[in-house]
Amino acid sequence: MTASGELFDNNADTAATSLSRRPQLPFGTRVQVTNAASGASLVVRINDRGTFASTPQQPKCLDLTDGAFSRLGGSLDPDAGHIVVTETVLD
Repeated sequence: MTASGELFDNNADTAATSLSRRPQLPFGTRVQVTNAASGASLVVRINDRGTFASTPQQPKCLDLTDGAFSRLGGSLDPDAGHIVVTETVLD
């Protein structure tokens, strides 16, 4: 179960936001996420919260499902599990 009460689907275009993010993105918020290196883009819906902390290099961390991450061109290799993205909050 996600923090919003939904059943987790690792292939859906959904994401969790960091608990340290200010302001928090409410559940249901749609965010356009674009891979800065490849230009690949998709819209994800926020349905969960993460406990991961932001860092100066990653001030607005999103935790995408494996499916969304792959569609953006990310590698599911555990040593390469981060990509730099730009994000636009749609609603």
